[in-house]
Amino acid sequence: MLDTPNNAETLHADGKILQSFSDGVGVGVGVITFNNPDKRNAMSLEMWEGLGQALVALRDNPDVRVVVLVGAGDKAFVSGADISQFEKTRHNAAASEEYSKRSEAQRALLASYPKPTIACIRGFCLGGGMQVAMLTDIRIASDNSQFGIPAAKLGIAYGYDGLKHLVSLVGPSWARLMMYTGMRIDSAEALRIGLVDRVLPDAELWDATTEIARTISGNAPLAIKAAKITIAEVLKDESKRDMDAIKNIGTACMDSEDFREGRTAFMEKRKPQFKGK
Repeated sequence: MLDTPNNAETLHADGKILQSFSDGVGVGVGVITFNNPDKRNAMSLEMWEGLGQALVALRDNPDVRVVVLVGAGDKAFVSGADISQFEKTRHNAAASEEYSKRSEAQRALLASYPKPTIACIRGFCLGGGMQVAMLTDIRIASDNSQFGIPAAKLGIAYGYDGLKHLVSLVGPSWARLMMYTGMRIDSAEALRIGLVDRVLPDAELWDATTEIARTISGNAPLAIKAAKITIAEVLKDESKRDMDAIKNIGTACMDSEDFREGRTAFMEKRKPQFKGK
């Protein structure tokens, strides 16, 4: 089991999405836990909506600087969609479109999230779980993780956004191989093709992930925001890039109290205390 924090915890989706923020993980670090271990954290529609509620709450909390997403238990990050709901919610094209519309807002929220996000992945990361993980900024996996998109084995069209992110991470050839076969790959292969950023022994996963989160939280929020905005614009087609947004956040950084604090702390050989302004 992951030693995730229990204090300052908020429940969503009847407790299947947990939102926490406490000094037990690190100052400025919020945690969202997919808490459906009996189904290997398979995502129901209610869980998608609960995820959105948790993301909004942590986004709007000025004390939260970085958000970690993790699965409860030791079997899965998210093993995919809850297939037991399919007869009711995705039994044909019209129903599937309605399902996608109801979960689209949460995916869009994560895709444009203003704060850094980290996926802490152990065990199965499949289908919808891949979609969640690929929307985060950083993916850190245990050495026993497995990844795959079994859409072809279920007769499902995975959708443009999910495949756009997959292609951007692993390239079109690996995207085709994974989508055509529905194959699963292990964490070593996922690291090699760029699907995840780091692989660690299972016992070290949570501590290493939270250490990265604490490091990010201790850095200047405006500088991180500038990096996030600029990288997002780099990934767009040149004709669609918002260069003014890049210029504006750069100006905000250079005029900020944090920039002055960073310079002063460097000269005084002490750790800076950034305020995000």
